Amino acid sequence: MEQTLAVSVLCRTPMSSVAMQISYFHVPAEMPADTSPDAAVVIDVLRATTTIAWALHHGAEAVQAFADLEDLRAAAAAWPADKRLLLGERGGQTLPGFDLGNSPVAVVPDTVAGKRLFMSTTNGTRALDRVRQVPLLLTAALPNREAVAQRLIASNPGHLAIVGSGWEGAYSLEDSLAAGALAARLQELAPSTVIANDEATAAMALWQQWRDQPEACLRAASHGQRLIRLGDHDADFRCCAGLDQLDVVPTQQGPGVLQAV
Repeated sequence: MEQTLAVSVLCRTPMSSVAMQISYFHVPAEMPADTSPDAAVVIDVLRATTTIAWALHHGAEAVQAFADLEDLRAAAAAWPADKRLLLGERGGQTLPGFDLGNSPVAVVPDTVAGKRLFMSTTNGTRALDRVRQVPLLLTAALPNREAVAQRLIASNPGHLAIVGSGWEGAYSLEDSLAAGALAARLQELAPSTVIANDEATAAMALWQQWRDQPEACLRAASHGQRLIRLGDHDADFRCCAGLDQLDVVPTQQGPGVLQAV
């Protein structure tokens, strides 16, 4: 059941008084070099941005995202051992020597509360790295779709770029589903919102097709099929498909550092 979630930033001064324009890019490489959005939302439904949202909801101090594993290890080594966790996967499988992989059902309060999570994944954290210079950078997934939409309505960026993470540079069905869900909700909340490219229009059409069965869409996606082949990920699928369950909005506070603000 969809819920309207209260977001504390509703009193902030909007970035712009003009109608928000929304563009969707399947992967960061599709963004033209001269594109300078006022805000960006990175999406990796299976599973990085879902894991980030649940980790912060369960009390993680921050999630620090890395494209490069050596950079991650160096940053983690400078953090107190009892206040850090290493999260990582490649190809859907946990990285050797890491505390956790990339599962939203693993980041429970007893494990993550009060800790900084140093995270690197196949696609999601690399996408974050590519757009880290955008003034307002958020992450979204289906569970925190409404909270992110409310934050964006409050901030009212002139140009919003929704950026999918894809799979190793290629199109991802599940990321487009969530992008369409977010764009559709923004247009419901602010009917003057402008859908600025065909990719965003197509994503919204995809959401209309699957909105009553998002988990089925995640399972039908090529990455969903990849996870099914790797083992039992039923709990992950249910968690990743749960719509509007969280009021957390992961927001970049420093390069690669996401906190619930």
